[in-house]
Amino acid sequence: MTIREAGPDDVAALAALSGELGYSSTPGEMADRLAMLRQRSADAVFVAEADGEVIAWLHVAGMLFLESPPFAEVAGLVVAENQRGKGTGKQLLAAAAEWATARGYRKLRVRSNVIRKDAHRFYEREGYRRIKEQVVLDLELKKD
Repeated sequence: MTIREAGPDDVAALAALSGELGYSSTPGEMADRLAMLRQRSADAVFVAEADGEVIAWLHVAGMLFLESPPFAEVAGLVVAENQRGKGTGKQLLAAAAEWATARGYRKLRVRSNVIRKDAHRFYEREGYRRIKEQVVLDLELKKD
């Protein structure tokens, strides 16, 4: 297995895997998002590739808030359902930790939907600890 930064040729796989995570996206939408992220030094998208096929991705982002020291956050991680339990997620988290450390971050955070119990157990096995639960609220903004 190879861990590398995602590129334009990966967008179809990124979109398909996002669907497994519950966030449907077209390859075109994914291409636009990936292009924007690749321009930002505070973000990185890694893929895990096995036998020439992208089987997982991870998005890590540097976070800066007024109320807390800067930290890096795993903004998304998904491993193809038929590839789970083989250490892929662990390797992607290691790549994210290396990326964050190289940029001076002292903490790597992940947020996970309350219903993703398997994901919670995975992160806890990897040394992450629960610090809080929260509610996320969205407001749809009107386009002009």
